[in-house]
This record gives sequence, C-alpha cells and structure tokens, in this order.
Amino acid sequence: MIFLKNAQICQLTNLTSTMTLIKSISGIRGTIGGKSGDGLSPLDVVKFTSAYGQWVKQRHTGRIKVVVGRDARISGEMVNNLVVGSLQGVGIDVVNIGLATTPTTEIAVTEENAQGGIILTASHNPRQWNALKLLNEKGEFLTADDGALVLKIAEEDGVEFASVDDLGKVKANDSYTDFHVQHVLDLEMVDVEAIRNANFTVAIDCVNSVGGLAIPALLKALGVNNVIGLYTEPNGEFPHNPEPLPEHLTEISSVIKEKKADVGFVVDPDVDRLAIINEDGSMFGEEYTLVAVADYLLSHKVGNTVSNMSSSRALSDVTRNYGGNYSTAAVGEVNVVAKMKETDALIGGEGNGGVIYPESHYGRDALVGIGLFLSHLAISGMKCSDLRAKYPEYYISKNKIELTPDIDVDAILVAVKEKYKNEDVNDIDGLKIDFPEKWVQLRKSNTEPIIRIYAEGKTMEIAQQLAESIIEEIQAMV
Repeated sequence: MIFLKNAQICQLTNLTSTMTLIKSISGIRGTIGGKSGDGLSPLDVVKFTSAYGQWVKQRHTGRIKVVVGRDARISGEMVNNLVVGSLQGVGIDVVNIGLATTPTTEIAVTEENAQGGIILTASHNPRQWNALKLLNEKGEFLTADDGALVLKIAEEDGVEFASVDDLGKVKANDSYTDFHVQHVLDLEMVDVEAIRNANFTVAIDCVNSVGGLAIPALLKALGVNNVIGLYTEPNGEFPHNPEPLPEHLTEISSVIKEKKADVGFVVDPDVDRLAIINEDGSMFGEEYTLVAVADYLLSHKVGNTVSNMSSSRALSDVTRNYGGNYSTAAVGEVNVVAKMKETDALIGGEGNGGVIYPESHYGRDALVGIGLFLSHLAISGMKCSDLRAKYPEYYISKNKIELTPDIDVDAILVAVKEKYKNEDVNDIDGLKIDFPEKWVQLRKSNTEPIIRIYAEGKTMEIAQQLAESIIEEIQAMV
C-alpha cells in the first residue's frame, strides 16, 4: 500500500478511532458513536431512514411496504430497531427479514412486491462501521439523482410523520435465506447434478457474519457434503479484516492445503463479494471471479459483458474471444447495472468479486457466483488452479491516499489529465489513462475518505511502477 508522504497532500488518519459519516451513491455509511453528524449516531439513523421513507411515499400511492435486512454486525440490532421504528413512524409497513445477505434482501423486495428496501451493512468496512444501503422497488440501489433527493429531504427536515392511526405495521419473515438458496438452485446454468457428482471438498470463510447462515445452506443444497467451515458463527466478531483481500486470507489458504480441499470461498460481511482460493492455497484472484463465471456462461451462449473502470482487462479479452461485446461503466453497482441494461449484458459486475447475473437479479450476489463457479469447475473436470491458468494474466496494484479537507482532488485530476492529454483518457469516473499494455485510474472513493489509485499491467512490477510514478507526479504537482 502506497501513501503520499507530503504533509500538504496527505495526513494519515486512524479510521478505527475517527468518527466518520459518508453520504454517497453507496448509501449512508459511518462509524458508530460520537456526536450527531460526526458518525452514524442514532439520530442520524432516524434522520436518514425517515427521509428515505418520505422519498418512497412520494413515489408510490396507497399502503407502502419496505423490506429491512441486516448483516451480523454488533451494532446491527440497535440500528435495525431504529430503522424499523422510523419507517413505522413515517407510516410505512415493514417486512423485517432479520439476518440476511445483501442479495437476499434485494430478492425479498421484489418477492414481497415492496416499494423499497434497506440493507443494514457496511460491506467490507471494519466492525465499528455500519450503513444504510437504500433500494428502490426493483430491489436495486438508488441512482445518484434519487439518492440526492433523499439527502435533500433529510437536510431540509422535509419528513411528515404519520398520525397514531396511520403508523406502519411490522411483519417478521426469516425464510428468505432458504428462498434465496432455492432460487440459486433453480437457475438454468447452475448444474446441481454435476456439482454433486464432483464430490468437492470446499473450505469457506464467512467472517462471522450472515455468510455463515447462507453459504453452508447453499453448499448442502448443491450436494457438497464435505465443507470445512471457518468463522461461520454470525456474531459480528470479525476474526480478521473483513475485506476478502489476499493479505487477509492466509488462514483459509493454509487450511485448504492441509485438508486438501478442492476450492475455497471467502465472502465479505454482507455476501455480495466472492473471493476464490485454489486447491494449492494460491489466490484465484478476486478480479477473476467474474472472469471465470463469464467464461462459463459465454461458452454456452454468446452475449455481452460489463464491468467497472477499475476492473481487469481480462473480462474484455474473454468476452471478445467468444464474439461478444464488452462495455465499461463508472464505479458503483448502480452504474454497472445501468450499463448492463443498456447493452443487454449476459453477465456483469465488478473486479472486487462482485457477480451480477440478470437471469437471477440485478445485484452482486456471492451465492449466485458460487453456484455458477462450482458448475464451471465440475463440468471442466480441472483443478481450480488449472482453470485459473486458462485466463489472460494481468496484475492490479491497488493503492490509496487518505484525504484531509484541504486536498483539492478535482485540481489534482485536472492537472494529471492535462499532462496525459495525448493518451487515451477517460474522465467519466475520476480519471483513467489507458496505455497500450497498461492502465491507471485515480478516483475518489464512495465508501471511504480516500483517493484510490489502481494500475494494471502484464506483471505486478509494471503495475506498481505505473502507480508509483503517478503518485510521485502528484507529489511534484503539489
């Protein structure tokens, strides 16, 4: 990880102790505790939930229903109580599905014919974080424009609460994990028989969140009888950094080698990202989760694919090999989904292990990813590492600069764009510079107070050198 060192540009902060509240396209995300407005305090939860409820009521007539699900974070029960009560106060009925993955909650919205949904999860962020992820009536994340309307209602105190006779009612329904599992089994391209006959031994790390409920149930239903489970108790006590990156997955890697598992799966706390580990303990690479699933689907049906601008070129290479068209989108699930609909994509997602399969629903879904990947692995008859070796070799160097208020990000991007104006430059999402054999992207994060600097090349050395050169240039500019 490379940080800018010039004190005028970067002041390193400890995110575990700093109160943070971030309002973005990804929802309302913050650390628990502190004063209202500094973190995700109870007052902030009520404020933004009520504003969201008002926004839903402005879009729909009649009785309104919203689905609420949460991951297993320690703060989850507290936040859940506030959210459910706030929606009731606005006059909205609530279907409380309890502990559930993000994709499970998305599916529940459409199954309940609800007018919206809220997922209580801070995804890969550490235990002190939580968030309100807001869904529309399609079970999809709000667009930037709709999210801005919710924030406007919140800031203008534009919420009208219900009278005592019009308060919302609450219904509990804890059956949606089972529904989600069956939904995956019913997908045409999930070959349950092939998976069962392969007699796989599968290791899993569910980071003590809701994956511990969903992933073992899915594997059992798929006929995987040999499961080695790590951290499957949904108690919110994350045993390691919950982001499924290689440096956090050393334990499961060792277990896979020791127990001779065929493959390992690791999910984040809300189970919308899927990392895969080979039978020899090496990383399949989260960038290649989507690539492998796309390869499987494209081998049966030619189609188009989409990923965001921070994802590997490997998906583009595989798609074009099958005669399909590849498109890129701005970072953010809602942007990828919009581009997938525009291009009628067969499969899409993000290079962080996020698989979006429209045949299922328009949301990143690790359960769908596991079902499709195991089908691919079983039908191929290959070892996991050999399957990985099929794909074009690219390496991404992921770096970040932590922000302070005095950093003028826009001015930095303008200066870099001017310097590389003779290259293939794209500024729909931060700034991406494409060179013939490599690329680099600079963008402000939607979920953390940082600038991300991603670079990709045919070797890790090439990628790291490109990232370092850009960082040095930014230092020189300042």
